[in-house]
Amino acid sequence: MCAFQGVGMLPVEHLHLEHVLQTVCVLESVVRRSFGPEGGQVLFTQDTGQAMLSRSGTRILTALRLEHPLARMVVECVLKHSTVTGDGSKTFILLMASLLRIIHTTACKEPNVSHAYNSKAAAVAAAARHLADKMLAFALEELDDLIAVGVVPYGCCLSWEDFTTKTQLQAHTNNHGVQNLLTSFFHSRLGRTHCDLMSNLTCELLTDWKLENDLPSSSLHFVKDNLAALHTPVSGFPVSCSRLIKGQVIHRDFAAPCPQTDHQPVKAVVFTGFLQPKLLRAEEVLELGCGEEGKQRNIVQFNAWAERSLEHVIANLQSLGVSVLLSAVKQSAAVLALAAQAEMSIVECVSEDELSLFARLSGATPVRDCWMIEPEHVATLTFCRPILLGAHRYVHVAFHDSAERVSVKPCSLVICGLGEGQTDQYAGALRDAIRMLLSTWEPMDVTATTASERTRQSNKSTSLHTDNQIPNATPFKQCVLEPGCVIPAGGTFEFLLSHALLQHGSSCSISDDTMMGVPAVSQLLANALLSVPRQIYCHSPRRFLQTQTRLLSFVQNHSHPFSLAHKQEHNRILIRVGGDCECPLEEGKLTKHCCREADVSPNVVMSDSGLESVSCKYRVLLAVLQCVSSLLQVDTVLHTHTALHTQSHRLPNASWEGTEDEAED
Repeated sequence: MCAFQGVGMLPVEHLHLEHVLQTVCVLESVVRRSFGPEGGQVLFTQDTGQAMLSRSGTRILTALRLEHPLARMVVECVLKHSTVTGDGSKTFILLMASLLRIIHTTACKEPNVSHAYNSKAAAVAAAARHLADKMLAFALEELDDLIAVGVVPYGCCLSWEDFTTKTQLQAHTNNHGVQNLLTSFFHSRLGRTHCDLMSNLTCELLTDWKLENDLPSSSLHFVKDNLAALHTPVSGFPVSCSRLIKGQVIHRDFAAPCPQTDHQPVKAVVFTGFLQPKLLRAEEVLELGCGEEGKQRNIVQFNAWAERSLEHVIANLQSLGVSVLLSAVKQSAAVLALAAQAEMSIVECVSEDELSLFARLSGATPVRDCWMIEPEHVATLTFCRPILLGAHRYVHVAFHDSAERVSVKPCSLVICGLGEGQTDQYAGALRDAIRMLLSTWEPMDVTATTASERTRQSNKSTSLHTDNQIPNATPFKQCVLEPGCVIPAGGTFEFLLSHALLQHGSSCSISDDTMMGVPAVSQLLANALLSVPRQIYCHSPRRFLQTQTRLLSFVQNHSHPFSLAHKQEHNRILIRVGGDCECPLEEGKLTKHCCREADVSPNVVMSDSGLESVSCKYRVLLAVLQCVSSLLQVDTVLHTHTALHTQSHRLPNASWEGTEDEAED
């Protein structure tokens, strides 16, 4: 209990492990119903009568009206993780609940743990904190090696060349590996109805914005940073009307008449300030001469000088052949009148992001001093005309090809939806998909050096710890987690890593990995990981056991890693063990092995869930362990009477976000 002068005794809440577990389990019960390929959408109603229908984990969690500080802490951790990786919010909650249940059960079973404490609750809390810290330390030290040896060889490395070929939308063609990765993501976020459409649009967008001779992460960073200027939400149309259009859409309308594009090309100039000098600006003071007549005379002289200056600027623009002015601010009526007389069009109040993108694509430098307009400030456009998208009219511009962007084909994505909430949901899914791809292709320093040395020292022959498996791992070099590393979805990552953790626990000495009779930390993590595939197959527990048995059978009976190939029919992925065929996949270019249809046998696992990122899985597991460790450090809550000025994460103006099987015209 704490007392403050003038405030009195503040209400104090002592937290126990059961309270933490109950809080997280409530969040788990909310997100689990929308988790996995069979998950549905969650409907929220608000006090205003508005409703939100979504299966996005971040949207569901941020829509909750949470009062308990522990729940807000958990949601804050989920949002921070999702902001970086764009994925894993529901997995985050499921893993955290599973870990807390295991920690609670293990801490309560600890023999003689209460001798050094005044109560059993304090002893259990201390044991839980110690166990969570040991799990986090173990993950930071050992997890990367275990993933490199036990998971990476059974995945594949996607090639960034998947984006160099124009995506085919016909059903009879093979989808690229990156498209399978995106399809899996959009399926879990939006449902199966439009996941293929959004996957194709995203691939086309990234193909057109592929930067020449740059790393994949550079192109993804560019798209992520400029996504607000690269997409246009349009309400009132079915999602199937979403499309890419050539050039850039500036989300403003013409303040002066639009240009006549009969004469080509169109020349434009970007202004960051006012064309007409102002008598006074904000926080400025004008000192004039004494006397009323002197003051009026000075003002009249200034206005006359400002008009002559504006006429000079317009004349200079006419001499350069400029017909379009893009302005970051609202210009005066005199500017609009003179521009109309000179047959110039003006677009006012253009956002900084859109002007920055326009300047980069056109190669022109924005004008900061109206008295110094040079040819390098003039942008040459293919066209500049109005475009009607839904109920709004915008400005549509296209650029001439330049040597600086040989491979870039500037385009804008139009995202349609029946309602404003649905378009926001699809735009958010696109943003998170770009973040997910960026996390997948960013290099991670994960190697199997430590694990391989430890394996040779242990002299134990297991399916995951063999000396000849690391050099023969295809397509990776010594099991390094290279950019683009993916694994078949449907719990494959969790099954493989759980098995690797169990093998690691059995190969280590008891004194190194146990805590006063507590099972090995690696075994506890292995059990917690299985909660994810259990939820995936919650509608068919028998399928969970069959999938786990087959995967472990493949690991124990074969030394070669899995080989992934695309099957043309039903857009399914064949996971095949072994095989020495060397026919490369021309379109996907996933691995050096392929699985011919004639080779399909009972030892082939069919996965309809697509692919998922190994690095995203790795990051979410580390984030969960860090959050659990921090959460269990809290033992007391002080309820203050002062409202905390924290940013609200609730969604404003939430509305219907679209159902999975909406009716389309």
